[in-house]
Amino acid sequence: MSLTAGVVFSLVPISLPAVPDGAGLSLAWALPFAGILLSIAVFPILFASFWHHHFGKIVAAWTLSFLLPFAVVFGTGRSMNVLAHAFLVEYLPFVTVLLTLFIVSGGIVLRGNLHGSPERNTALLLVGVLLASVMGTTGAAMLLIRPLIKANANRRHNAHVILFFIFLVANIGGGLSPLGDPPLFLGYLKGVAFDWPLRHLFAPVLFSTTVLLLVFFVIDRYYYRLEGIIAPDPDPDIPFHIAGRVNVLLLAVTIATVLMSGMWSPGIAFDVAGTRLAAQDVVRDAILLAVSAASLCLTSRRLRVENGFEWAPIAEVAKLFAGIFVTIAPVIAILHAGERGALSGLAGVVTHPSGAPWDARYFWLTGILSSLLDNAPTYLVFFNLASGDAAVLSGPLSTTLLAISMGAVFMGAATYIGNAPNFMVKAIAERAGIRMPGFFRYLLWSGSILLPLFAVLTLLFF
Repeated sequence: MSLTAGVVFSLVPISLPAVPDGAGLSLAWALPFAGILLSIAVFPILFASFWHHHFGKIVAAWTLSFLLPFAVVFGTGRSMNVLAHAFLVEYLPFVTVLLTLFIVSGGIVLRGNLHGSPERNTALLLVGVLLASVMGTTGAAMLLIRPLIKANANRRHNAHVILFFIFLVANIGGGLSPLGDPPLFLGYLKGVAFDWPLRHLFAPVLFSTTVLLLVFFVIDRYYYRLEGIIAPDPDPDIPFHIAGRVNVLLLAVTIATVLMSGMWSPGIAFDVAGTRLAAQDVVRDAILLAVSAASLCLTSRRLRVENGFEWAPIAEVAKLFAGIFVTIAPVIAILHAGERGALSGLAGVVTHPSGAPWDARYFWLTGILSSLLDNAPTYLVFFNLASGDAAVLSGPLSTTLLAISMGAVFMGAATYIGNAPNFMVKAIAERAGIRMPGFFRYLLWSGSILLPLFAVLTLLFF
């Protein structure tokens, strides 16, 4: 079967659309998706041990609670079509990039002994912000959190350093590229240009970073002076250097590969269960998997142990998003139905009386839900609510996409559960003996520092 864009090789042709018209779907079809998000938000807080051992089963149960009724009502063909589209077009590219960044960054070790003065802490946070959009918030956080903890190990007041690290490195710093934060990569997979975040989020990221670094410096200097004479650092001074440098090269290959997939289009595609797979996307994922394998083979196990590398975080992300990408299908269909759909009320909340998108409300609603649930699926919901068309959102509705992107990336810092690296950083800091604030004390910190910043951002950009 030929297309104007090139050639499509049909492997398992199915002509039925994946999901019926969203106007005919009730909100009951959205319950499994909502169940997964609420499970992610509630279980780690209230039932941490149970969640840690059974989160995969919980996600699988919610996923089956969608797929089985869907197959009964609409047929096995459409059910298989939903699975094929979710896994091949959305899930695999998303997880492959995260996996590659996770493995490659996990093989880079920063050695040396910095001393945690306000000036050096501020400089290290700035370095983390710069790295976050290149190697992802997870990669940058895992690379720098241990050197930061070590630099401040001899200080009594050091929890605030980790909090600002979460604000800046684990969240806001990832706003300049699709590699920086999962929501932006989802936008890239939907058709948003690779350089769109850099062009549109540069000013908000620069402003936010400058303000937060200044606030951090003032607070850190206060605590530094409060401590008086600081006990000598028990660790000997070691020259600062990078180990596992082959992974720096592999990181460059990863970035080039993702860029290539957005610029190279041979016009060849494959049809798998009614899902169109572009050749450039298949090649991209294959190269990234090869890069991951190369990193594992070329990096000594000792370096990964030194870096505290473990598979649990990426395994959790992989299992959670397998369910999210499947169960979100009917939600997106309902959103595409607009005023004819069951979520027309939500559209009314973010739509100005003139009919134009209400960008400030998109920013706050995306942000609030991102901080309470998870920023990547929240981004997808509002992306589709606003239009779902990357060309429209990147063009005439660019300020709306800016609002959605900023809400998802920036406000993920408001709670420990807003973005995956937040909890990872907290856990590493606590294992190192730092007394991190609990969930509600963290809210006091983030609310008093971030909410005024977000209010100013609203006035400046929306």
